Amino acid sequence: MNPPELAAFLKSRRDRVRPDDVGLPTGPRRRVPGLRREEVAQLAGLSADYYTELERGRSTQPSAEVVAALARALRLNGDERDHLFHLAHRPVPRAAHGTSAHVQPALLGLLDRLTTTPAQVISDLHETLVQNELAAALVGRPPAVRGPAASFVYRWFTDSAARALYPLEDHPHHSRVFVADLHAVAARRGRDPEVAQMVAVLRQRSEEFAALWDTHDVALRRTDHKRIVHPTLGVIELDCHSLFSEDGRQRLLWFTAPPGTEGAAQLELLSVIGTQDMQREGTRSAGERA
Repeated sequence: MNPPELAAFLKSRRDRVRPDDVGLPTGPRRRVPGLRREEVAQLAGLSADYYTELERGRSTQPSAEVVAALARALRLNGDERDHLFHLAHRPVPRAAHGTSAHVQPALLGLLDRLTTTPAQVISDLHETLVQNELAAALVGRPPAVRGPAASFVYRWFTDSAARALYPLEDHPHHSRVFVADLHAVAARRGRDPEVAQMVAVLRQRSEEFAALWDTHDVALRRTDHKRIVHPTLGVIELDCHSLFSEDGRQRLLWFTAPPGTEGAAQLELLSVIGTQDMQREGTRSAGERA
């Protein structure tokens, strides 16, 4: 690892990002050309002290997850992201997978601007890569796991707890849609071992999946009407929209409800309740670290 080079690169990229590029307000008292250190730390989910140590060249080797989070926070392109991994002496991820995936800058830029509606970027295998606070308040944060279990589709057919997100009577619909979507992804990726392994394991572990897979239904999930079970607000009826990256490996999902509907009113409440919950969660986390 080369701490001085890593520190210099981080600072140069921080200076380049404008606050409005990442959905932050531009105040009149800014003394730096780009983001402040604490803003980068916030966007990356790190403590301000830890990021400051990195930028001063005093920190130990950051993990691959931290490097990936910094690449997203600083809006690095593919070459810059790879360079950051090299500077940190971490292997460059060869393919988008789990929390180490490099989110497409175009999708990330759009996500930054979706501040009043739940939105998140997922992989084509339904791994949550990054989400805004409203999405976390609506559907929860993804579990800190790697491998097939990072996929919501995998958990849907192997973990009954994952199905609590939707009402019981809607489960058959979601099962069919998930399998048809995975069929389309498998065809698009070709002989991809990651998809092949997931399909093989799911066929063994879930009779429902195996039966649906053998129907050979194929359809990418572009839009859908969903009823989401929220622990405080109850069942929320929403429309889910998808925007695909150019290579089809990532999707920006966002949730809306027609004006004047109960779902729209519930989203308004979610923006208040969700913020309060996040603040309480942050307080608990700070207490646990103390």
